[in-house]
Amino acid sequence: MKRLLFVLLVACCSLHASSQVNLTSSNLPIVIINTNGQEILDDPKITADMGIIFNGDGVRNNTTDPFNEYNGKIGIEIRGQSSQMFPMKSYSIELWDDAGDGVDKSIFGMPEESDWVLYAPYTDKTLMRNFLAYTMSVNLGHWAAHCRFVEVILNGNYAGVYVFMEKIKRDGGRVDIKKMSDKDNAGDAVTGGYIFSIDKEADGWFSAYHPNNNPGANIQFSYVYPKLEDITTEQQAYIKNYVDSFENALNGNDFQNAATGFRKFADELSFIDYFIVNEISRNVDGYRLSSYFYKDRNSINNKIIAGPVWDYDLAFRNADYCDGYLTTGWAYQFNSVCGDDYWQIPFWWNRFMQDSTFKSNLLCRWKDLRQSVLSNESIFHMIDSVASLVNEAQQRHFTQWPILGTYIWPNPEPIPSTYSGEIAALKNWLTARLAWLDSNLPNTGACAVSLPQINGSMKLITANPVYDFNQSTIYSTKAQTIYIRIVDVSGRTVVKATLQAQQGKNVLPSTGMMNSLAPGIYFFEITNTSGEKQTVKLLH
Repeated sequence: MKRLLFVLLVACCSLHASSQVNLTSSNLPIVIINTNGQEILDDPKITADMGIIFNGDGVRNNTTDPFNEYNGKIGIEIRGQSSQMFPMKSYSIELWDDAGDGVDKSIFGMPEESDWVLYAPYTDKTLMRNFLAYTMSVNLGHWAAHCRFVEVILNGNYAGVYVFMEKIKRDGGRVDIKKMSDKDNAGDAVTGGYIFSIDKEADGWFSAYHPNNNPGANIQFSYVYPKLEDITTEQQAYIKNYVDSFENALNGNDFQNAATGFRKFADELSFIDYFIVNEISRNVDGYRLSSYFYKDRNSINNKIIAGPVWDYDLAFRNADYCDGYLTTGWAYQFNSVCGDDYWQIPFWWNRFMQDSTFKSNLLCRWKDLRQSVLSNESIFHMIDSVASLVNEAQQRHFTQWPILGTYIWPNPEPIPSTYSGEIAALKNWLTARLAWLDSNLPNTGACAVSLPQINGSMKLITANPVYDFNQSTIYSTKAQTIYIRIVDVSGRTVVKATLQAQQGKNVLPSTGMMNSLAPGIYFFEITNTSGEKQTVKLLH
């Protein structure tokens, strides 16, 4: 039924396609593609001509200017899975010479390569969700796809704002691991490098551990590098056995042991940083789809690295299912929210969060990053910079695709009717999401803060008079459900909410009703399932 509804919604979306824009100039680079009458297919790539006009940062680009960033042949095909049903398509591009062979070239100053992606942010009306996640990961010290916002003309028709970006690939300028050949089948040579993923393509192997201990569900791994058609039998056996060893160690009784537990096989910091990006964005596909990992040769680094991050178009409040729109809750606990979805999250992340050292290191890393590249100020500066950059082009984009204020699967309600409204909604959501994470990360280890003295298992901390209920907090000595009620002087309940509290400091659930209360005297009451109750009389 969900699948049928999705297909019907996409069919309705296709009605928005139009050719209303005549692009003559832009502050963004202009990409012009001509397929010479051919239809672009899902597979294989067809030959086309591509020219890119880019006169430099801050310089206007005109469609009549010469192709000065690239001018030549390409192979092009449609990319993506569910996104293929949208009228605005994403494309995989390979730079070709006249003979149809790949040509490495630097585009927009990015390292030389032949393979690139033209990503269509159709359902993402901020146009920037992938960019945000990738840039966050880069700022954390990891490689992720570098991006450039462009405008595209395809076969003479304006196609909208696209993101021209790098593709995940083994290369010195991308995932920098050892190159492998079909002769690397023994000794140190067979140990790397590899890129593999958890995704829908069943071209690799299945985990021995079923999600939720359900034999009918599987975690399937895919070969990314070497590709399925290139990887040898010995190489297949090696990377499968190595990942099996990692999973066995993580599932074992000694999983926290630094020498023999999961850290023997996996780079802990990379998994912590991967966790942070997924949780900030509350990526509904995080951990379970488009999840990449790599491993270099043992003589260089014998640990599995989490990443690069990829595919965040349904993150940052852009999924109306499986709690993807909420500012509260853990993305890694998807299986407990959407246990009937076939694509589940491996047991890894629940197990990591049972490791006292992992939780301690996570908290310290989080606190450090929140003072720098992941501060509200830093993230909002990034958002504002992109919004300013694309402000002119987004007007053309949404003239071509008039979908602002319209439901496009899977946009959550309410749906802003303007681009500035989309940006405001993103920033408001992130403000609440970051606050929830600040309060709900496990308060343990070297960076833990002392809890106030609590009689029982919970305590309400609020200003009195209270002007902003969002500044009130509830401390809890354990994970528990806490019920919130605000009562006026006549005894009428004016606000009811439920908080799934974690150990430590918790912010109140998002509800505009609290701060919209009329000035007056109220009784702020919290209770739990154990019968504990605390009431504070306050002035608002």
